[in-house]
Amino acid sequence: MQFLKTLFWVALAVVLVLFARANWVAAEVKLWGGLVADIKLPVLVFAAFLIGFLPTLILYRARLWSLRRRFETQERNLAALQGVAAAPTNVDERAEAEPIDHKTIARGTVSPTS
Repeated sequence: MQFLKTLFWVALAVVLVLFARANWVAAEVKLWGGLVADIKLPVLVFAAFLIGFLPTLILYRARLWSLRRRFETQERNLAALQGVAAAPTNVDERAEAEPIDHKTIARGTVSPTS
Protein backbone atom coordinates (compact mmCIF):
# COMPACT_ATOMS: atom_id res chain seq x y z
CA MET A 1 0.00 0.00 0.00
CA GLN A 2 2.86 2.36 0.80
CA PHE A 3 4.27 1.68 -2.66
CA LEU A 4 1.00 2.73 -4.32
CA LYS A 5 0.83 5.90 -2.26
CA THR A 6 4.42 6.78 -3.20
CA LEU A 7 3.73 5.96 -6.85
CA PHE A 8 0.70 8.26 -6.83
CA TRP A 9 2.65 11.21 -5.39
CA VAL A 10 5.54 10.68 -7.82
CA ALA A 11 3.13 10.56 -10.77
CA LEU A 12 1.40 13.72 -9.54
CA ALA A 13 4.75 15.50 -9.17
CA VAL A 14 5.78 14.49 -12.71
CA VAL A 15 2.48 15.78 -14.12
CA LEU A 16 2.91 19.08 -12.29
CA VAL A 17 6.48 19.50 -13.50
CA LEU A 18 5.46 18.75 -17.09
CA PHE A 19 2.61 21.28 -16.81
CA ALA A 20 4.95 23.91 -15.41
CA ARG A 21 7.56 23.32 -18.10
CA ALA A 22 5.04 23.46 -20.94
CA ASN A 23 3.40 26.64 -19.63
CA TRP A 24 6.42 28.62 -18.43
CA VAL A 25 5.21 31.90 -19.89
CA ALA A 26 4.67 35.27 -18.29
CA ALA A 27 1.11 36.19 -17.43
CA GLU A 28 0.11 39.78 -16.80
CA VAL A 29 -1.87 40.34 -13.64
CA LYS A 30 -3.52 43.74 -13.37
CA LEU A 31 -3.38 45.03 -9.81
CA TRP A 32 -4.84 48.12 -8.18
CA GLY A 33 -3.79 51.59 -9.22
CA GLY A 34 -2.73 50.63 -12.72
CA LEU A 35 0.02 48.28 -11.52
CA VAL A 36 0.76 45.27 -13.69
CA ALA A 37 2.67 42.23 -12.40
CA ASP A 38 4.37 39.76 -14.71
CA ILE A 39 4.12 36.35 -13.08
CA LYS A 40 4.98 32.98 -14.57
CA LEU A 41 1.80 31.00 -15.19
CA PRO A 42 2.66 27.91 -13.05
CA VAL A 43 3.49 30.17 -10.11
CA LEU A 44 0.16 31.94 -10.56
CA VAL A 45 -1.76 28.65 -10.67
CA PHE A 46 0.06 27.37 -7.57
CA ALA A 47 -0.63 30.62 -5.69
CA ALA A 48 -4.33 30.48 -6.62
CA PHE A 49 -4.47 26.87 -5.43
CA LEU A 50 -2.92 27.81 -2.09
CA ILE A 51 -5.25 30.78 -1.65
CA GLY A 52 -8.23 28.45 -2.01
CA PHE A 53 -6.84 25.44 -0.18
CA LEU A 54 -5.13 26.85 2.91
CA PRO A 55 -8.17 28.49 4.57
CA THR A 56 -10.15 25.29 4.13
CA LEU A 57 -7.29 23.21 5.54
CA ILE A 58 -6.94 25.53 8.53
CA LEU A 59 -10.68 25.36 9.26
CA TYR A 60 -10.64 21.56 8.95
CA ARG A 61 -7.68 21.19 11.30
CA ALA A 62 -9.17 23.63 13.83
CA ARG A 63 -12.47 21.74 13.85
CA LEU A 64 -10.69 18.41 14.18
CA TRP A 65 -8.63 19.75 17.09
CA SER A 66 -11.76 21.06 18.81
CA LEU A 67 -13.63 17.77 18.39
CA ARG A 68 -10.63 15.77 19.57
CA ARG A 69 -10.43 17.90 22.74
CA ARG A 70 -14.15 17.37 23.38
CA PHE A 71 -13.86 13.64 22.81
CA GLU A 72 -10.89 13.30 25.17
CA THR A 73 -12.78 15.22 27.87
CA GLN A 74 -15.78 12.92 27.47
CA GLU A 75 -13.53 9.85 27.62
CA ARG A 76 -11.93 11.08 30.85
CA ASN A 77 -15.35 11.77 32.37
CA LEU A 78 -16.63 8.34 31.35
CA ALA A 79 -13.55 6.62 32.74
CA ALA A 80 -13.94 8.49 36.03
CA LEU A 81 -17.62 7.52 36.25
CA GLN A 82 -16.91 3.88 35.43
CA GLY A 83 -14.12 3.81 37.98
CA VAL A 84 -16.47 5.11 40.70
CA ALA A 85 -19.30 2.74 39.77
CA ALA A 86 -17.07 -0.33 39.35
CA ALA A 87 -15.15 -0.09 42.62
CA PRO A 88 -17.17 -0.76 45.81
CA THR A 89 -16.15 1.51 48.66
CA ASN A 90 -15.84 -1.09 51.41
CA VAL A 91 -15.56 -4.82 51.99
CA ASP A 92 -19.19 -5.26 53.18
CA GLU A 93 -20.61 -4.05 49.86
CA ARG A 94 -18.45 -6.55 48.01
CA ALA A 95 -19.66 -9.39 50.25
CA GLU A 96 -23.32 -8.42 49.78
CA ALA A 97 -23.10 -8.39 45.98
CA GLU A 98 -24.72 -11.50 44.55
CA PRO A 99 -23.20 -13.29 41.61
CA ILE A 100 -25.29 -12.64 38.51
CA ASP A 101 -26.15 -15.62 36.38
CA HIS A 102 -27.47 -15.71 32.81
CA LYS A 103 -31.03 -16.60 33.90
CA THR A 104 -31.29 -13.38 35.92
CA ILE A 105 -30.12 -11.35 32.92
CA ALA A 106 -32.57 -13.15 30.61
CA ARG A 107 -35.52 -12.32 32.90
CA GLY A 108 -34.55 -8.66 32.66
CA THR A 109 -34.19 -8.01 36.39
CA VAL A 110 -30.52 -7.09 36.02
CA SER A 111 -28.95 -5.31 33.08
CA PRO A 112 -26.02 -7.06 31.34
CA THR A 113 -23.71 -4.12 31.97
CA SER A 114 -24.02 -4.14 35.77
